[in-house]
Amino acid sequence: MQTVLISIHLIVVLGLIVVVLLQRSEGGLGLGGGGSGGVSGFMTGRGQANALSRATAILAAIFFATSMTLAVMSHRAAAPRSILDGAGNPVATQPAQPNADNLLDTLRQGQGTPAQPAPSQPTVPVPPPAQPATPDAPQSR
Repeated sequence: MQTVLISIHLIVVLGLIVVVLLQRSEGGLGLGGGGSGGVSGFMTGRGQANALSRATAILAAIFFATSMTLAVMSHRAAAPRSILDGAGNPVATQPAQPNADNLLDTLRQGQGTPAQPAPSQPTVPVPPPAQPATPDAPQSR
């Protein structure tokens, strides 16, 4: 439905552009016959002014209606959702990976290549970073 309405909206926009450009300008360089050449013989006099201004008003009303309808449809499609709706247990939903620390093995598993065992490395405990005795920020006096 939204695609059909967007197509109608675009056709109305193009029609509105054409109708506005065909109107007689008051000395500008529009296509409506203000300059030399143009389409001055297309429609003449009062009939042209009435038909084009009526067409402009109708196309503008349709443009307004389709714009409002598209805005309402867009707003309804983007309804607010709760963050709890799709949240299950995140720990249970992730698959267990045998060697999640090794990025290369993880990528090989995604491509279907069998993972090679990681070389054994001695594990050395890393001490936590030392905490400063005083804060780094200057103290106010």
